[in-house]
Amino acid sequence: MNYLPNSELLNLKDKVAIVTGGAMGIGLGIVQRLCEAGAKVVIADMDEVAAEQSAKKMAEAGHQVVAIKTNVADETSVKGMVAGTVQQYGGVDILVNNAGIYPNEPMAEMNSVDFDKVIAVNLRGVFLCTKAVSDKMIEQNKGGKIINITSIDALHPSGIGLAHYDASKHGVWGFTKNIALELAAHQIWVNAVAPGGVSTPGVKRTQEKMGLPAGVDPEAAIKAFLSGIPMKRMGEPDDIGKVVLFLASDMSSYMTGTQIVVDGGFLLS
Repeated sequence: MNYLPNSELLNLKDKVAIVTGGAMGIGLGIVQRLCEAGAKVVIADMDEVAAEQSAKKMAEAGHQVVAIKTNVADETSVKGMVAGTVQQYGGVDILVNNAGIYPNEPMAEMNSVDFDKVIAVNLRGVFLCTKAVSDKMIEQNKGGKIINITSIDALHPSGIGLAHYDASKHGVWGFTKNIALELAAHQIWVNAVAPGGVSTPGVKRTQEKMGLPAGVDPEAAIKAFLSGIPMKRMGEPDDIGKVVLFLASDMSSYMTGTQIVVDGGFLLS
């Protein structure tokens, strides 16, 4: 194995990365770190307008970024995402399965359509993207990196109302480990990142829709949540972006089938 100096370990020059759900929040934090490391990046997102805006902003900063509208739960759309990436950049070396939804609803209020939608995006989407991208990586015969964004809910439930979400994230963690075994023969390393609470626009919208019971002080509720985090703060998208960069780079050259928890110590409590 070639020894790489520290200055080269995080160098992703000439690498092509796809980040699903990369238009905003955690996904955009990941896109920014991969771009700064020199990667050419595809933002694959359902929100075409937000994806185009983020791609434009990154391009204006001197990075090579394009947006491709993608529904990760639709096989035809995913195949189009891969074909578009190859057409634009000639191949694909890194896949970050970040796209996900997390509607909050107790099982008593949940129906089969609600459940199936979360599974379709969060679990089926990871399968479809991993299948399509790994097929291309195998054809290229030069290895690759696949990074799945799970959640601390893949290890322990964080609250009532996320049964479908938790089921999907447990599934992604199991899928990660099994596919890591299968793809190792092709030098494709598959790992996961499990974020805790992260401040994103999506989380804010979910919290607003949830509302709070009468008499509950919002600031007190936030303080109560933060009290369970040893670091006493919510995570930022860049906290996840830095760990994804580690897994996408040669810093993680002897890692596959692993899940890295990035939660400020929340699971300790």
